[in-house]
Amino acid sequence: MFCVIESMKRLLFIIAISTLCLAATAQSDRRVQNKPYTDLRFLHFGILVGAHLQDIEFQNVGPHMVTDDDGVSTEQYILCDADRWNAGFSVGVLGELRLHDHFSLRVTPTMHFGAKHLTFIDMLHQDEFGQPRKQTQDLKNTYVSLPIDIKFAAPRWNNHRPYIMAGVNPMINLTGGDQDLVRIKRFNTMLEIGLGCDLYLPFFKLIPELKFCFGLGDVLDKNHIKELRDANLRGFASSVSSAQSKMFVLTFYFE
Repeated sequence: MFCVIESMKRLLFIIAISTLCLAATAQSDRRVQNKPYTDLRFLHFGILVGAHLQDIEFQNVGPHMVTDDDGVSTEQYILCDADRWNAGFSVGVLGELRLHDHFSLRVTPTMHFGAKHLTFIDMLHQDEFGQPRKQTQDLKNTYVSLPIDIKFAAPRWNNHRPYIMAGVNPMINLTGGDQDLVRIKRFNTMLEIGLGCDLYLPFFKLIPELKFCFGLGDVLDKNHIKELRDANLRGFASSVSSAQSKMFVLTFYFE
């Protein structure tokens, strides 16, 4: 998995640099334009596939007291961290409304399949090697998202047209176990910003895009601790006070 994530990071870097180069440089000679009238359509559709990296940041509580069902209070000191960016994949559809020669309104219903790997470090208990005891959880998520973006595109040059975009992304999480150590809320909203380039090919338009999504507000489900049947798990659930999600998304649109 580490090799996959490192390869994906390199790919994201290459796409970003390539897109910036297309935006900053233009060829000196005019060429035959593929699909010259495609951008004049008032409304057009497409499909998308892509990959993403998920992360989540927790605010740890620190040392605190936890009371079990018998009324006995014990001190807990557990640190929680998402120790790596986790890779996933995305699929969806595209609908784009032309507002102006350079502006368009875009809606892209998408499903994101992925997970976040969490590590809990129990600072008050040690394993057989004398190190703080660790426990992990794969926080799986299947998001249904409905991004609404404004896209600003530069003038087309030959068969390239770079653009930047920004918008909001409401999301619904369809997964989450009742007995997970921690659980995130079902609904979340992200702010997203990115860049891409329209590539006009002879038979279709290909659009690579890289964007960053930043969660607005706390996504930690604080009521989850009340649903845990195992009292030993409550120390983990109460070890964090808030969480904020982030995503890098590399998307390929086909129109």
